[in-house]
Amino acid sequence: MDELTIKQLLAHCELCPRACGANRAAGERGVCGADDRVMVARAALHFWEEPPISGDAGSGTVFFSNCPLHCVYCQNAPIANGHVGSPVTVRRLARIFLELQEQGALNINLVTATHYVPHVLAALPLAREAGLVVPIVYNTSGYETPGTIALLDGTVSTYLTDFRYVSPSTAKAYSKAPDYPHVARAALAAMAKQDAAVIVRILLLPEHLDEAKAAVLYLHETYGERVRLSMMSQYTPVGEHPRHPELDRRVTPEEFEELLDFADFIGCDDYFWQEGDAAEESFIPDFLSLEGVEGPEL
Repeated sequence: MDELTIKQLLAHCELCPRACGANRAAGERGVCGADDRVMVARAALHFWEEPPISGDAGSGTVFFSNCPLHCVYCQNAPIANGHVGSPVTVRRLARIFLELQEQGALNINLVTATHYVPHVLAALPLAREAGLVVPIVYNTSGYETPGTIALLDGTVSTYLTDFRYVSPSTAKAYSKAPDYPHVARAALAAMAKQDAAVIVRILLLPEHLDEAKAAVLYLHETYGERVRLSMMSQYTPVGEHPRHPELDRRVTPEEFEELLDFADFIGCDDYFWQEGDAAEESFIPDFLSLEGVEGPEL
């Protein structure tokens, strides 16, 4: 993707479902918080993804700053809100991909890259020409448009996507996105049509066991073995939530076990799940160091 195409996509930005129309090419910031620059908060090996993603060597995660969703409980709030991160050029981004491969990364894991998809699609061919051979993982909240997913067809080997809400009221309360259930279903359908693996994460939230069960049931009945589910118990309270006090605790082992039992009951035979005390600091990297962000361009 060349510079002109990037500018065209950013001139009236509709890369995410917010479709805010910001002229990011002229430096305006979208609802996501991004302008025309790529902001990266961390680029390093990560060992706490699903086993096929991290393996023993680690996943080459690139954490992008800003986010279209802005969930009130976000564990990565400093970067999602754009408070942490440094601008990089497309050529620096390409070099970051290569540096991660040189460190032994099994893949390049693009974390919340929705609003930077044009830049990523410009950087990847440069990196491929310079020797990048590892596959690409697209790590997303699930709040995507089919159009943006279509741009990634043939580039992404694995979609690692959340499916956070089945209730518009929950999506509105926690992410100001009542359209999330509809949007996430459409985005997932677009992912499943591509020649890529699809892993769907279910993050169990406190007091939302029934909603998590409903998500599992929908995914199992709709996609069967086409997608692989990943049950997550790692929810960690960040700060206090006066308007949502239910979010001020972790999920209990009993709640999580009930979700797993439900998955077994409806016939989910092969899924990932987090064992033990997953709500640990290791799942939330230190972003303030800007590890792996600064350096030479390609």
